[in-house]
Amino acid sequence: MGAQTGESPILWQIEISHYSEKVRWALEHKGIGHRRRSPLPGMHIPIALWMTGGAQKTLPILQLDGRTIGDSTAAIAALEQRQPEPALYPADPDERRRALELEDFFDEQLGPYTRVLPFHELLGEPDLFAELAAQSVPGPLGKAKGMVGFYARTYTRLRWGAGSSDAAAEARTKIVAALDRLEAELDANGGGYLVGERFTVADLTAAAMFGPLVGPEEGPVATGQQMPPAYEEFRESQSERLGFRWVEDTFRRHRRGIGLPSATASL
Repeated sequence: MGAQTGESPILWQIEISHYSEKVRWALEHKGIGHRRRSPLPGMHIPIALWMTGGAQKTLPILQLDGRTIGDSTAAIAALEQRQPEPALYPADPDERRRALELEDFFDEQLGPYTRVLPFHELLGEPDLFAELAAQSVPGPLGKAKGMVGFYARTYTRLRWGAGSSDAAAEARTKIVAALDRLEAELDANGGGYLVGERFTVADLTAAAMFGPLVGPEEGPVATGQQMPPAYEEFRESQSERLGFRWVEDTFRRHRRGIGLPSATASL
């Protein structure tokens, strides 16, 4: 199931996903017009398996020039190859290696934990969870909040173990450790960026993975979105940190909005 060469790229995404946001940001950073497909969360698994011949069960997936590319890191690599400028990879080999190492760190050591923690806290607020879940599903399904909320609670428990208090405690520890790492890397680099003197894939990934915690106005889940008190308390406890403010600033300076004029959302 591949996009034909010459056609507009298609991003298969989950709108609230920070991994999908990572690829959206890369597409928009490069000014690449594209279309978007947003299946119902949960139903995206068989779609992903079908599209990738069983190799991947999650989104985002990017259809680009006849290829079907799973994984946000691979998608950005393909976009760099297709349209090198404006670059997300540093030209210097050592800086490029460093940027890719940091991309991997924030993908693996932060992203899963900024996903599971809000879902864990939402499980204790079923009405709020239903309200938020209804906003993320396509079409008329959003009106069936009770059904959607039950589905969301069941799915997040089974898919990510969000009901586990131990998983939530680990998530808090991992998020704080990732903030420590972010601040140490910024200090070591001596500037406003993680690698070199300009915005790279390392900055994009770190900011995107912290997005669910920070809730920048330019992101898919803005600061004004109501969340459970326990989650807001944790967020507030980190909000004065340099790394937290850096994420806000990075979105403000480098995220040009949620959608290009040529991008369309569907499904």
